[in-house]
Amino acid sequence: MNKSETGRVDTRNIILILIIVSVALLRVLNVGKFGDWANFTPVGAIALFAGTYFLNRWTAYFTPLLTLFVSDIIVNYGYYGKITLFYEGIVYVYIAFALMVLAGSLIKKVTILNVFIAAIVSVLIHWTITNFGVWISGQLYPMDAQGFIECYLMAIPFEKNLLLGNLAYGFILYGGFEWAKKYFPFLATPSEWQVSNQNYQ
Repeated sequence: MNKSETGRVDTRNIILILIIVSVALLRVLNVGKFGDWANFTPVGAIALFAGTYFLNRWTAYFTPLLTLFVSDIIVNYGYYGKITLFYEGIVYVYIAFALMVLAGSLIKKVTILNVFIAAIVSVLIHWTITNFGVWISGQLYPMDAQGFIECYLMAIPFEKNLLLGNLAYGFILYGGFEWAKKYFPFLATPSEWQVSNQNYQ
């Protein structure tokens, strides 16, 4: 990669980070305002978006997980009035979101269908892993088959909201970025630049 391409990638990464931070602010600004819409947040869509568009894998995972961590601190402070860096089940939550980034990285061509499928897959990942963490802790549900089933059934409304959040914010993130790429060529990937240059020639 030459110096010009490196500069474009760096600029592209900065824009991606700014987009993610801007959307994450919506989660922070709406603390305590959703009620029945709890879990309708942009964090799932952010994880998918980062996995799809960041070329560097470390950046793809680090950016959304750091964003989640910082917003968690602010959200928890908004709810409980104290700063909480870690909470019960945090390991399961972050494993789930890391796998959601992985799901986003599997989107090789951004289409409505591919993003829709990734949104569903990411919710299934979150539902499976985070609720296993809730059940295995033994604090809310008995550690038997009935408790296991009840734990997962009770989580469905929250996962429904997460899916709706993934779709709504995913439309904004993916749709907005794909639209922007048409007017700002530096947002494209190096391979897309090459294809574009070949077509132009």
